[in-house]
Amino acid sequence: MAIQNPPFSQTKSFSTVFLIEMWERFGFYGMQVLMVTYMVKKLGFADVDANLVWGAAAALIYATPAVGGWIGDKFLGARRTMLSGAVVLMVGYALLWIPTNNAYALYLALGVIIFGNGLFKPNAGNLVRKIYEGDDVRIDSAFTMYYMAVNIGSTVSMLLTPWIRDYVGEHYSDALGWHTAFGVCSIGLVLGLINYYFMRRTLAHIGSEPDNHPPVMKNVLGVIAGGIVIVAVSAYILQNQGVAQACVYAAGIVILGVFVHLIRSSEPGERAGLIAALVLTVQTIFFFIFYQQMSTSLNLFAQRNVDLSFGIFGYEIFRWIPEQFQSLNAIWIVILSPILVWIYNSLGKHGKDFPVAAKFALGFAAVAAGFFMYGLGATTAVNGAISSWYMVWGYGLYSLGEVLVSGLGLAMIARYVPARMGGFMMGAYYVASGVAQYMGSVVANYAAIPDNITDPLQSLPIYTSLFNKLGFVGVGCTIIAVAMLPLMKKLSLDHALANVPPVPPVHNEDL
Repeated sequence: MAIQNPPFSQTKSFSTVFLIEMWERFGFYGMQVLMVTYMVKKLGFADVDANLVWGAAAALIYATPAVGGWIGDKFLGARRTMLSGAVVLMVGYALLWIPTNNAYALYLALGVIIFGNGLFKPNAGNLVRKIYEGDDVRIDSAFTMYYMAVNIGSTVSMLLTPWIRDYVGEHYSDALGWHTAFGVCSIGLVLGLINYYFMRRTLAHIGSEPDNHPPVMKNVLGVIAGGIVIVAVSAYILQNQGVAQACVYAAGIVILGVFVHLIRSSEPGERAGLIAALVLTVQTIFFFIFYQQMSTSLNLFAQRNVDLSFGIFGYEIFRWIPEQFQSLNAIWIVILSPILVWIYNSLGKHGKDFPVAAKFALGFAAVAAGFFMYGLGATTAVNGAISSWYMVWGYGLYSLGEVLVSGLGLAMIARYVPARMGGFMMGAYYVASGVAQYMGSVVANYAAIPDNITDPLQSLPIYTSLFNKLGFVGVGCTIIAVAMLPLMKKLSLDHALANVPPVPPVHNEDL
C-alpha cells in the first residue's frame, strides 16, 4: 500500500510503529522477567513445573505469529491486526493484575498473551517493511532502529518491574507487589495505544490490502472465534504438560519431515540452498536451547546463588534484584550490535567478510565461554554466592553469541530458501525456535532444586554442573560447526551458481 506521494513522511510513519513496538516489548519483557519466579515463589510451583509451563508458553508465543501474519494479510489487514494484538495483550497483562493466586487464572492470562503476541508481532514488522518498500538502503537503518525499540523497552521493563514488585510488596503486601508489577505491563500497552491514537493518521496509507476497505464482519467474528479457541487450547496445553510435550515434539518431527520432503522434491538447483538452510536451522535450535536458560535456570540461579552487590575494591556501588540480571542480555546487545555492524562493514569493504556458517561457529564458542564463566565464578564463591560480575561477563559472552547466531537466523532463510517457499519456511523457522525454547526448559530442569534444599552451598554445585555441561555442549556445537564449514562453503557455492530467486530481505527485530 505504499504510494508515491504519501501524506506523511516515512519517518513519522515509522515513529508510530516504533513507539507502539517499544511499549509492547516493555509489557512483554516486564512480564517475562517475573514469570518463572512468580510461579515458584507466589504460586508454589516446583522449579520443574515452572520451567516447563514457561517453556510451553514460549513455544506457543513463537508459533502463533504464523497465524497472525496470515490474518493480517488475508482478513483484517496488517494495521488493524497489529492494533488488535496490542489491545489483546493489554487485556492479558490486566488479567495478571487481578490479585488471585489461582493457577488457572495464570493459564488463561498466558493464553490471551499468546494470542495477542501472535496478532501483534508479525504485523508490526510487516508495516515497517511496507513503510520503506522499495528502499533497500533505508529499510536496513529502519530495522536497526526498530531493533533498538525492542531493547529499550525490554531493558527498562526488566529493571523496573522487579523493583516495583519489591517496593509495593514491602510497603503494602507481597501479593499486591506481584500483581502491581504485572499491571504496569498492561499500563505500558495503554500508553502505547494512546500514543497510537494521536499518531494514527501517519499510518493511514500503510498496510495490506484488507486495510483499504472497511472490515468484513464475518472476518472479524471469525478472528474472535479463532482467538477464543487459541486462548482455550493454549490454557489447556499449559496446564497439561504431557499434552504440551507431545505437541512440541510432534511439531519438531513434522518440521524435520517437511524439510526432508522439500529437499527431496525440490529442483536440483534449489537443493543445495535447502540443505544449507536445514543445517543452519538445526544449529539455531541448539542456540535457542541455550537462550531459554536466561528466563529459567539462570534466573533461578540468580535468586539463590549470586551476590546481588556490585562492588569495586571492596566498596559497594549498587545492588540488584535477582530478576534484573536478565536485563544484561538487552544491555549487552545494544553495546555489541553496532560494534559488530562496524566490523562486518569494514570487512565487507575489503572483500573479507566471513560466511554465515563461520559466524555461527564463533557464536557457539562465545556461548560456551559464557556458560563456563558461571562455573568459574563458583570457584571463588563466598557462602555459596558467586560475584555479580561473573554474571555480567557471562551474559556478555552469551549475548555476543546471540547476535552472531540468532540475529542471522531469518537472514539465513532469506539467503538460502527459494522465494516460492519463503513464507512457509519463515513459519517453520519460528515453530522450530519455539520447539527449541521448550527443549531449553527441559534442559533447565536438570538444575531444578528440590524443595528440601535451601542451603546455597548445596544448590551451587547443582547449577554449576548444568552450566559447565552446557559449556561443553557449546564447545561440541562449535567443533561441529567448524567441521561443517567446507560442506557449507560448497553448498553456498552450488546455491549461488544455481541462481535461485531468493526470498526478499528479512530482518529479525528480536535478534
